[in-house]
Amino acid sequence: MTSAAGASRFLEVDDIDPSQLTMLLERAASWKAHPSEVPDLLAGHGVALVFEKPSARTRTSTEMAVFTLGGHPIYIRGEEVGFGEREPVEDVARTLASYCALIAARVFDHATLESMSGAVTVPVVNLLSDRAHPCQALADLLTLREVLGGIEGRRLAYVGDGNNVAASLAFGAALSGLELVVTSPPGFELDDDVVERARNLGGTVELVSDPYEAVRGADALYTDVWTSMGQESETEARRVAFAGYRVDAGLLAAAGQDAVVLHCLPAHRGEEITAQVLDGPRSVVWQQAENRMHAVRSLIALLLEGGA
Repeated sequence: MTSAAGASRFLEVDDIDPSQLTMLLERAASWKAHPSEVPDLLAGHGVALVFEKPSARTRTSTEMAVFTLGGHPIYIRGEEVGFGEREPVEDVARTLASYCALIAARVFDHATLESMSGAVTVPVVNLLSDRAHPCQALADLLTLREVLGGIEGRRLAYVGDGNNVAASLAFGAALSGLELVVTSPPGFELDDDVVERARNLGGTVELVSDPYEAVRGADALYTDVWTSMGQESETEARRVAFAGYRVDAGLLAAAGQDAVVLHCLPAHRGEEITAQVLDGPRSVVWQQAENRMHAVRSLIALLLEGGA
């Protein structure tokens, strides 16, 4: 493992460049196919995993990534550190960095990650914030690479809320040459600043209001829950607003005949996606979920080797 001097951060997908992303995905695929080649890069080292928000896939995939790299994952609940209440964010980060080779955190406020990263010299990884879900995007790109035989020039239609998942996808698409079209109901579109930033990276990002127009010719469809954690008070209003943005058999038929379906999970069958599609033959959702571990493992290796 390299010294802390080579450390960096991964708070959003564009914290790495296109060549690093390509290397990350290639190594993730290689280690997935040949697990005996995974190095003990973290042997004798711990990784702090701070979770202000609970998780199933994120926690398990990251713990296993650390474990298979030879390290020790340390799970820390939000109330155990009390960001901004028991201690300032920076103090918590400095303490964790004195024990651990890397800090990864799933937080409510993206500013928390910025504060942590600014206070330490070990890498800080965003496991989810209100603005971004970059590790999910890495797994998504890895999955598309596997099932489509490549990413560049392919077309992905994202159906639903222009949220943190969609934002990270926009940056991942820009860095990989993937064409992205996002279709959302009025008031829930992807933020203009995200679209501009992705386009400045050389990305092709379209915003289309009609979901049937958006999915035409798509190689893959992607959706997420209509109501994310922390938005429970908006559940009924969102069900009304998103009613026409369900990934069902009709919408899938409007896409390319070989189009696959992705979902970052958890899924609400009958809301954003039907059971017929989620559990159908064109769904690659479970492959996508497995790839969370392979992608974050390759990311950790890239950061610890000073590659970002």
